[in-house]
Amino acid sequence: MTADAAGSPPAEVEITEALVRTLLQDQHPDLAGLPLAAEGEGWDNVMFRLGEDLALRLPRRAVADDLIRREQRWLPQLAPHLSLPVPAPVRTGMPGRGYPFAWSVLPWFEGETADLSRPDASEAPVLAGFLRAVHTLPLPPDPPANPVRDCPLTGKQADTERRMAILRAETDAITPQVERAWAAGLAAPVDLPKSWIAGDVHARNVLVRNGRFAAFIDWGDMCAGDPATDLASIWGLFGEADARRAAIEAYGVSAATLVRARGWAVFYGVILLETGRQDNPRHAKMGADTLARLTEDLG
Repeated sequence: MTADAAGSPPAEVEITEALVRTLLQDQHPDLAGLPLAAEGEGWDNVMFRLGEDLALRLPRRAVADDLIRREQRWLPQLAPHLSLPVPAPVRTGMPGRGYPFAWSVLPWFEGETADLSRPDASEAPVLAGFLRAVHTLPLPPDPPANPVRDCPLTGKQADTERRMAILRAETDAITPQVERAWAAGLAAPVDLPKSWIAGDVHARNVLVRNGRFAAFIDWGDMCAGDPATDLASIWGLFGEADARRAAIEAYGVSAATLVRARGWAVFYGVILLETGRQDNPRHAKMGADTLARLTEDLG
């Protein structure tokens, strides 16, 4: 989810199994004979499973080409220092056969996305520890830039409030508690230096297996930014108020950062619900759940 949009953005290229097989034959012939199966697509990329242990990730629109290249450069450096698996590429692919973008061969992780298989409440400290590990990694002199995520919450104000007005008129999701969380988040000072952030930690970018976190996927939005953007995932991932409190306590969130994190959770909830109502029921439910959890916590 790399940008604000009216709905799920259309694909800019057609990615077929035949094209993927040809790219493999040209660039990684030793993998070309493995079984290949489409696994679905998101806003930015198409996924295929390759054999038992590998996956392919190919951009479906131009904006994701830079994001794939970002993962290819940085994830192999970050992955060894993180407490949960992330999809550091094992091979890289380049444009070819009319396909214009870079692409990656990744490890395959077993599990379901967290919107379909929720993590146990006991995983709250695990989330906190993982995010803290990300946020305390040393920043390089040249971290990737990302104005979509590395911006103050006020940079999202006009578009978010336009969407909130639509939801206010058509749903009951924009409660007084959500309104307060948004206003407070906009006003809260940034009390932390920039750090590495994953940048897009929502339920479809987290895999769960048997109630445990299995992997954190899709790092195309990684950059130097405000850790509060990642901490918004607490409301996106945990349905239990006790789990949300445990994650906040385990991370050690300051008062100002907690307020900003709630504000970013409003942003995620609003954009997922408002765009999802148009063409993606899973996103709509994720957004509605996030806003309902904020309402519960601030009721």
